[in-house]
Amino acid sequence: MVNNPYQQYSQQYKQQSVMSMTAVEMLTALYDAAMKDFELAKIANEKNDIQGVNKNLQKVQSIFRYLRGNLDFKYDISKNLDQLYEYFLNVAIQANIKKDFSQVDEVITMIKELRDTYVQADRIART
Repeated sequence: MVNNPYQQYSQQYKQQSVMSMTAVEMLTALYDAAMKDFELAKIANEKNDIQGVNKNLQKVQSIFRYLRGNLDFKYDISKNLDQLYEYFLNVAIQANIKKDFSQVDEVITMIKELRDTYVQADRIART
């Protein structure tokens, strides 16, 4: 199989971009991906695309498992974030198992607010 040179270059560029991200940039990218995947799962659910729902909600679950696994509990906020991430994870699991999307919009809003808070705190810290 011949690799597409553009695709290979694109993957290398993405890898270099990720490697050069700050912690806040990485965190906001993960939050953005989670929100996007929640939205794609909602669209797939509306189309009765069970595989699409599962694929996107599995991505959401992976993101929040990763975030939970990388919390540093020497900081007080980590316990609160762990509980929040666990809630996000549980909503994704319930949406996937029961196709119950009633809490997804609320979670997307909470993720956006959390993301925006980190971006604002980063701006303040840099000035």
